[in-house]
Amino acid sequence: MFVDRKGHKCDDLSLIFPKLKYREMGLFMKEISDIELLNKVASIYSQQAVADEINHPREVVNRWLKEDRKQMRMDWLTYRERMSLENMLPKPKEGKSDFTFIDLFAGIGGIRYGFENAGGQCVFTSEYDKYAVKTYLANYHSDHEIHGDIKEITQPEGMSKTQAYDHIQEKIPNHDVLLAGFPCQPFSIAGVSKKNSMGRAHGFECDTQGTLFFDVARIIEAKRPLAIMLENVKNLKSHDRGKTFKVIMNTLDELGYEVIDREYDQVKSDPKVINGKNFVPQNRERIVIVAFRRDLEVTDGFTLKNLKKYFPKIAPKVGDILEADENVDDKYILTPNLWKYLQNYAAKHKKAGNGFGFGKVNASDRSTRTLSARYYKDGSEVLLDRGADKRPRRLTPRECARLMGFDSAGESDFIIPVSDTQAYKQFGNSVVVPVFSSVAKLMKPYILKAQIKYKKQNNLQKSTTATASRKRKIAA
Repeated sequence: MFVDRKGHKCDDLSLIFPKLKYREMGLFMKEISDIELLNKVASIYSQQAVADEINHPREVVNRWLKEDRKQMRMDWLTYRERMSLENMLPKPKEGKSDFTFIDLFAGIGGIRYGFENAGGQCVFTSEYDKYAVKTYLANYHSDHEIHGDIKEITQPEGMSKTQAYDHIQEKIPNHDVLLAGFPCQPFSIAGVSKKNSMGRAHGFECDTQGTLFFDVARIIEAKRPLAIMLENVKNLKSHDRGKTFKVIMNTLDELGYEVIDREYDQVKSDPKVINGKNFVPQNRERIVIVAFRRDLEVTDGFTLKNLKKYFPKIAPKVGDILEADENVDDKYILTPNLWKYLQNYAAKHKKAGNGFGFGKVNASDRSTRTLSARYYKDGSEVLLDRGADKRPRRLTPRECARLMGFDSAGESDFIIPVSDTQAYKQFGNSVVVPVFSSVAKLMKPYILKAQIKYKKQNNLQKSTTATASRKRKIAA
């Protein structure tokens, strides 16, 4: 609370001194200049959105951005403008973190959300899609650059294998937990078969070559995190007749990691396969692979079966995620032509004995089908019934955010800075947030236990090395 010269109270210092620059007030983020702040905000939001926020024409903002080199050493924003721009960026989490993690193939941060809320601090992020990065940066504070192609770190051109591992050590910070929702890709067995025929040994470097899991494995080998959490589609277990899953499991074993609930690999009711339906009104099964370093021996008693203690007491329904009808734009209602096409398509496949078609739901239904990245095309997997003789509608991006658990029922806190098309792709590619919030809560005590074990192990190793060094000196 500030007081002007006439004794009037005011929360905004710029109202007392409207022409005063924020730096003259001594109230600013010292580490970032005006143009750096403007560029950061403009990398997330449109120029028009930025202009509206600081009450300037878009052309002025565009000129500032074009003249960024001239502006680099200048501070021209008023306190109010500066604060408005800073408020467009997410704030860092308060308090000390309990553990650190890296976020690979981060998407829009669905996995990060849960681990951050469990007390973790993200120290490295990798995401290739530029639109996903916009949404990520709009919602999560990042004191590090978002790295695009992870292969630039794990497989740098012109470097030997040894140099590549040194490069990983340099570019990726030390961390307690590695998180990765990597794409599902088949592993080529051609090189492996050739080495087998020649009687030569092979390991994960050969088995996983050419896939993005190869990059994950290289980071694990180089950085040796205390724990790993990998996410993928349920079909990973059966992908390529089970070969893909087998290679991943064998790789983690080779790297020295104990996979939780591995004894259920061949069982139908595998605890590693988790349905988001337990947390949100959507049928969405994903496989979650949790592993800890075997040498730390901290996994006793850990099972993903215990996730059920975090299930909501009241089962969610589709109505929980819906906006009021009067707040939904008519553009989300299917056009007559599209609705006719979907009906004819469904009838055609029903006649042929196939299950293809649209998925229509209403507010009282327990769950929807799985939301996919193609939802923007026709919305066929989740259509909301608007009543007899009325064409159904798609879910809005905000409803998709709730369906994926980024927002709770009735909330609209998650920022969506991209177009509807990009938003649908992003939510369809993401994870059910409460699932991974629960996984993070389940993992946390074991992560902390692993930290203690690792510290003791490290101290013992240093002590042993020091003793050996003293003995050599005495002997000499």
